[in-house]
Amino acid sequence: MNTLKVPSVGGFADLDKFAKASIASVNWPDAFPYAPEVKLSVAHTADRLLVRFDVTEDNPKAVTTENNGPVWEDSCCEFFVSIPGQPGYFNFETNCIGAGLAAKRTSREDCVHFDDEKMAKVIRRSTLGCQPLDIKETTAWALELEVPFEVLGLDGCPECLNANFYKCGDKTDKPHYISWNRIDNPKPNFHLPEFFGTLVLE
Repeated sequence: MNTLKVPSVGGFADLDKFAKASIASVNWPDAFPYAPEVKLSVAHTADRLLVRFDVTEDNPKAVTTENNGPVWEDSCCEFFVSIPGQPGYFNFETNCIGAGLAAKRTSREDCVHFDDEKMAKVIRRSTLGCQPLDIKETTAWALELEVPFEVLGLDGCPECLNANFYKCGDKTDKPHYISWNRIDNPKPNFHLPEFFGTLVLE
């Protein structure tokens, strides 16, 4: 599994100092060969994890605008994370207009979604704005997430986290399911913590 050393920064103004990676594992090439170009940037401050996805994608689409709606059906970036030594994991899913889904889970089916107050603490910014869209051309866009450690139940910055990062779009013109760490499973499924990599927070 991949390991990423995640530096401490002042904020997104220090983007050049972020750890860099690609989300490029095409896990189910026969059924879903399409792979948008996705660059990942990750860093942290004293109280939050900062994640940026830079995407170049054919025909991005977004329908969902509400919290905890089916954002995975849209052009969507996702971040799943677990705390070493603790059960379960968290999933953060955000479409290309900033609509988000977040939950604490023990499995794909068993979860407790964040309420609106807790969801508001997860800051989301998209270069495509916040209105529904259906663009019929190749488009570059970026999504920034700020995930406070407190929403993970942590008092401060941990030494490490286990995580995977994804790009998907179930109901886009070109459905796709790509990841940072490769997933060895017969069918598309991101809810597999055994394939998480490691984030070392420096």
